[in-house]
Amino acid sequence: MKIRIYFFAVLTVLFSPLTEPRLWAALPETTLKTDREVTSPKHKINLVFSLTDGVPTYAVNFNKRPVILSSALGFELKDGALKNGFTLLDAKKSSVDETWTQPWGEQKEVRNHYNELAVTLQLAGNQKRQLRIRFRVFDDAIAFRYEWPEQPGLKDFEIMDELTEFVLAADHTALWQPAFRPQQSEQLYAKTRLSELLRQTRLEHGDELAGDNPKKDPVRAVTTPLTLETDDGLFLVIHEADLTDYAAMELQPRDNHALKCDLAPWSDSVRVRASAPSVSPWRFVMISDQLSDIVEHTSTTALNLNSPSQIADTSWIKPGKYVGIWWGMHLGKYTWHPSKPGEDSSDGLGATTQNTRDYIDFASKYGFNGVLVEGWNKGWAKDWVAHAAEFSFTEPTAEFDLAGLASYAHGKGVDLISHHETGAVITNYEAQVEAAFAQCERLGIHHVKSGYVGMEPRVNRYDPNGKLIGAEYLDGQYMVRHYRKIAMLAAKYHIMLDAHEPIKDTGEQRTWPNFMSREGARGQEYNAWASDGGNPPNHDVNLVFTRFLSGPFDFTPGVLQVTYPQYKKNNRVNTTAVKQLAMYVTFYSPLQMAADLPENYLKYPDLFQFIRDVPADWEETHLLNGAIGEYVTLARKQRDSEDWYVGSMTDAKPRTLAAPLKFLPKGKTYVAQIYRDADDADWKTNPIAYKLEQQLVTHATTLSLPLAAGGGAAIRLKPATPEELARLKPKT
Repeated sequence: MKIRIYFFAVLTVLFSPLTEPRLWAALPETTLKTDREVTSPKHKINLVFSLTDGVPTYAVNFNKRPVILSSALGFELKDGALKNGFTLLDAKKSSVDETWTQPWGEQKEVRNHYNELAVTLQLAGNQKRQLRIRFRVFDDAIAFRYEWPEQPGLKDFEIMDELTEFVLAADHTALWQPAFRPQQSEQLYAKTRLSELLRQTRLEHGDELAGDNPKKDPVRAVTTPLTLETDDGLFLVIHEADLTDYAAMELQPRDNHALKCDLAPWSDSVRVRASAPSVSPWRFVMISDQLSDIVEHTSTTALNLNSPSQIADTSWIKPGKYVGIWWGMHLGKYTWHPSKPGEDSSDGLGATTQNTRDYIDFASKYGFNGVLVEGWNKGWAKDWVAHAAEFSFTEPTAEFDLAGLASYAHGKGVDLISHHETGAVITNYEAQVEAAFAQCERLGIHHVKSGYVGMEPRVNRYDPNGKLIGAEYLDGQYMVRHYRKIAMLAAKYHIMLDAHEPIKDTGEQRTWPNFMSREGARGQEYNAWASDGGNPPNHDVNLVFTRFLSGPFDFTPGVLQVTYPQYKKNNRVNTTAVKQLAMYVTFYSPLQMAADLPENYLKYPDLFQFIRDVPADWEETHLLNGAIGEYVTLARKQRDSEDWYVGSMTDAKPRTLAAPLKFLPKGKTYVAQIYRDADDADWKTNPIAYKLEQQLVTHATTLSLPLAAGGGAAIRLKPATPEELARLKPKT
């Protein structure tokens, strides 16, 4: 009789759609297990939440293939753990399918379509602490976040460790960047197996480190987005979204192809200080067998995981292109500070009234929206990093007529872009920033580029009396709070932000669309002064599959004079000139700079024309081809226009790529204005050799794009006029 009862209990459990712990209780000496599943709308991705003997885990399959194996969930708190001893209180499912419009972006219309599972867990014991985990499953991604509901047993609490894991199914290839390093977001990317990454975290000495820029300290963790490619044709990206009042997530490799969440700690080792009710950022994983899903949808997935805009009227937030007194400083033509006689061989201070008027005139004549001026304010010195606490953000130098230039710019239809370099002295900046933003609004200055050069990866934190409390990570909770405070304050004063040395982008520009662009990766300036030779040709391609997956990046492209021996004999831009044009399509920023010196644009007026034409706001984006770390071709449709643009880039290997134009509307003929590398172009030996071609194209056309080593192609596609139809012949 006992055998029959046990057999019936097993059948009941196996065929029950919702397995309950009480059913397992009928089995003697059997593990108590509860599973809940949620599947993506088109059934591509399946996520299983499990509670086994009170321990929560999750696993993910893509088209029935294991992608993430059973992985840990939970926390270590200062006064206890939230990792085991749980029972399931509740499990609720829901679905959302909506489309919303971005005020600016890579896609005008964004679809948000997912199925959701929210499980509420409760700890045994007197406090009965509760933790809710909310899972969302899209057709090309999974996401989850932790929630601490309001409850008697949990008010203020301190997180000492987040136990979240991503246990991957095999030893995938990773394109990664080390975390917790000086200028950590400005490291070059390494491409290795996960097993090699794990080996490097266990090195006692750093002389074996992989990558193009070895350091003397071993790898502790890697940054996100982390891009992975499997041997059987899948692409994965691990990142986070809605980073609000929390520490940024880095990923620490573990045994068995596991990656564990590693939160940037406070100086006292606490990772996060929180109060219930509160939520964590979303942890999300893009999963697809199509690289186009990864490139086109990763940043929009992050946007979908953020709250809608908190700015009711966004009409003042406008994308555009700008020029500025910047590249000349990196070249050494100008300085940020007034020069003393015999101090250097430059032309002296860049931010003078006359220089700025000249740049305003140039911007107005050639259709640019703004002029960036660095070095305009008091406090700049040759050793300014050591004296950053002396910066004023409201007082201009004697050489710079702030109010007069703002008025002059407006008369020319141009905006000044102010520069706030904090030197990572946060207390000094926060003490002045509201007055500075209010002054900007009074003067009609609506753009601010901020900077945090200093003690990365840490900044000093002081109490109100100026006493040093500790050094905090640039992506720890202290700085996450600071960046959000600045974004909210900027919105109050109608300021659009471009932050350098920023917190990572996690899609919060949906909530605060005035936070338009940021740095957060190794940009163009490294080509002017880096002792390691600047950015190698594969770096530009790597960025498309890593940093740009998180959101806009102010790389500052457009340097056409890629060699400059009169300024820097040992430096150069490691691309062809045409590849710099391609960046305006492949590199997305709603505030896009034309970085080169004005005189160089006048030397190459035909190349400059593409920079003048290309927009900074898009309606659609499509990946035409690509291979991680090797090459990429993107097509984008100009917002509220019929024009399309194509950009293609390669690494140090020359190649010819096919660009099918299937995105064009059927039955319509376009003119392709093609800017390409000349047949004998090469980034090392002949970088400015180029060809300009025109031809008629249609939906059925496939263009052949010959790319030089380190080169690219840039194409404008506009509807053909009757005259062009008569003059040009279509090619297929």
